[in-house]
Amino acid sequence: MANVNRAATVDPRATGRGSVVAPAHGLTRNVLSSDRPWLWLAPIVALLLFIGIYPLAYNLWNSFREFSPMLGTVEPVGLANWARLLTDVRVREALGTTAVYVSAALLIEFALGLAIAVLFNAGPWASGLWQSLLILPMVVPPTVAAVMFKVLENADYGALAYYLQSWGITDKVEPLLGGTGRYAIPAVLIPDIWQWTPFFVLILLAGLKALPTDPLEASRVDGASAWQTFWHVTLPMLRPMIAIAVLFRLVDLLKVFDYIFVMTSGGPGTRTEVLSFYAYQRSFTTIEWGYGSVLGIVILLLAIVVANVYLRVFKVAW
Repeated sequence: MANVNRAATVDPRATGRGSVVAPAHGLTRNVLSSDRPWLWLAPIVALLLFIGIYPLAYNLWNSFREFSPMLGTVEPVGLANWARLLTDVRVREALGTTAVYVSAALLIEFALGLAIAVLFNAGPWASGLWQSLLILPMVVPPTVAAVMFKVLENADYGALAYYLQSWGITDKVEPLLGGTGRYAIPAVLIPDIWQWTPFFVLILLAGLKALPTDPLEASRVDGASAWQTFWHVTLPMLRPMIAIAVLFRLVDLLKVFDYIFVMTSGGPGTRTEVLSFYAYQRSFTTIEWGYGSVLGIVILLLAIVVANVYLRVFKVAW
């Protein structure tokens, strides 16, 4: 009897005979086994694809339609919105303004960022306190920064406007903000430069600290001056960091909006109307959603093309 009971309690898996019914969660365990690890990522990847692709697909769909606010109807218009790009003078003007703004901001921010990074790396400014203070402008929301500098640049009571007028750079007739718009783009560039120069400083400073010391010491032993060492040794070794920093800022600048919206609203006239602000106006001021969608897609395509051209040119130049 004892033998019978003992036989009845033997686990079939120990003898290799019989079968064991898998628990309820066994199927899930088998599907998500080690040979299919991508299944663990599938839900989040699907969510990210939906978040990224749906707005783009919806905008593309809208670009072939037009909304009538008076009638509350949406009508298909085919390629009419896309054909309008070829005859819209303001698109060409906005592209030109965007090119000027992006080029000036990128050049000034990179030059200042590189100079400050070299200063911080070589002097007593490399302490954590100064680096922490450097991050503060980046923490401020762009809209808040635009409001701050709009007050500072006001011709009647702004501190920055007062000093510029005292030095003879501007005057009451031609202030930073207003007038004929002579200084409109520089006025909008000031908060952008103040806020995003630290971005270059942080990335380039990290790159400088990570550089190997052997090439630098070898150049000094060979009698190279500080400038020759920087130009022929340090700068080429910083190439990856420079490429990353410039690429990120380049793409970000192509969609600049906050400073324009708060400080000038594209004016005076259309003096500071960049492409992103023009797309906003067409979408939400004149309620031309279809044409606004076209302009939004153009900005995306422009960013992709410019980024690819930049990477190719940067690779050839270096």
